[in-house]
Amino acid sequence: MSQNVGAPSDNTIFTRAEQWLLIIVGAVQFVNILDFMMVMPLGPDFAKALNIPSSHLGQIAASYGISAALSGFAAATFLDRFDRRKALAVAMLGLVVGTAAGGFAWDLHSLIGARVIAGAFGGPATALSISIVSDAIPVSRRGKAMGRVASSFAVASIAGVPFSLSIASHLGWRAPFFFVAGLGVIVTTIALSRMKPMTAHLTGEAKTGRHVSIVQIVSRYESRISLAGSLLVLAGNFALIPNISSYVQFNLGYPRAELDRLYMVGGVASFITLFFVGKWVDKYGAPRIAWIGALLYTVIVTLGFVHPIAAVPVLAIFPMFMVASSFRMIALNTLASRVPAAPERARFQSAQSAIQQVGSSAGALAASAYLTENPTTHALLGIREIAFVSLFINLVIPFIVMALARALAARERQTAGYPAIG
Repeated sequence: MSQNVGAPSDNTIFTRAEQWLLIIVGAVQFVNILDFMMVMPLGPDFAKALNIPSSHLGQIAASYGISAALSGFAAATFLDRFDRRKALAVAMLGLVVGTAAGGFAWDLHSLIGARVIAGAFGGPATALSISIVSDAIPVSRRGKAMGRVASSFAVASIAGVPFSLSIASHLGWRAPFFFVAGLGVIVTTIALSRMKPMTAHLTGEAKTGRHVSIVQIVSRYESRISLAGSLLVLAGNFALIPNISSYVQFNLGYPRAELDRLYMVGGVASFITLFFVGKWVDKYGAPRIAWIGALLYTVIVTLGFVHPIAAVPVLAIFPMFMVASSFRMIALNTLASRVPAAPERARFQSAQSAIQQVGSSAGALAASAYLTENPTTHALLGIREIAFVSLFINLVIPFIVMALARALAARERQTAGYPAIG
C-alpha cells in the first residue's frame, strides 16, 4: 500500500477567509508558545536571581506540562460542547493570568505555581487552535495549514525569545512575563473581534458524535497510535530542550550576550523549513517526512550532545535541532488531525495535547533527576546519557507515523463518514 498520505487536490490555495483564520490562530499560538519557550532560555537568569540550581530548571518546565496534561484530560470530557471561539478566549485569558503571575514570583515554589496556572489554560488553548484549523481547512491543504500554524513556533524563536532575552538584560527577568501577558490580551481581543462563531460541530448530524465518550474516542486503534507517538516525540525532545540554554552556555562556552542571536537564527531556520514541510507532507506523505526528520535529528544530536565537535559551532547545532524536530512534529500532527471526526475533534485534540504535556514533563523531569551541576563551572553532567535516550526514542517515531498512516488508510476503506486520508 502506498504511504503517500496527503496527496493534494487541485485546490491547494487558501481562501482569504482561511488566510485570516490562520493568521489569528497563528497569533494565538505565538503567544502560547512564547509563554512556554521563553522560560527555558531565561532559566539561568531567574535561577541566579531566585537561587535555583540550574539542574532543577527541568522542574519548572515540567510543572507547566503536568498542569497542562491534567487540564487537557479534564477538558477532553467537555470541550466539544462549546463554540470554539469563546472557549479559546477563556483559555487565552487564563494563560494571560498565569503568565503575569510568573513575573511576580519570589522563589522556586511561587514560580512553579504561576507555571501551573499558565499550563492549565495553555494546554486547552493549543487543542482548540488545532481543532479550529482542522474544522476550517480541507484535507487537501491541511498539512500546509499545520505548517503555517506551526511557524508560530519559529516566529517565537526569531522575534519573541530574542526580544524577551533582550528586555530581560535591560529590565530584569520579570519584564518578559509582563510583556507576553500584555500581548496575550491584545491577541485575544483581536481573535474575539475577527473570528466568527465556530459552532458547526454543535449542529445537525454532528450532534450525534458528541454522545461518544472520550474513553471510546481514545480507545480506537488509530487514536492509541497517535497518542503514543505524541507521548514519545515530546518525551525525547524535552529530555534536552529545557537544558539547552544552560548546556550551550556552561558546557560549550556560548556567551550569554549572544543567546538571543542563537534563538533568532534557530527560529529563522525553523520558519524556512516549516514553509516547505507542510507542503511536503501533503505531497509526499507523512512517513517519508518523518524519516527525514529522524535522520536529521540523529545527526545533530550526535554532533551536538553525544560527541560534540569543536568544528561544529553552537550556532549550527541549535537551528538544526529545531529543523529536525519540525519535520517529525508536522508529519505526526497532520496525521493526528485526521483521527477524530468533527464533533469529537476538540476533545481528542485536548487529550492529545494532554498526552504531549505528559511526554514533555516526563522527559524534563527524568533529565532533571539524572543531571547534576558542576559546582564550580555550572556545567551539566550527564547530558550525553540523556542524549542517547533521546536518540533511541527518535528512531521509534517514523515507525509510529507509518503505523498511523496505515491505520487511517484502512479506516478510510472500511468506514463511511470520515474524510479522505491526507
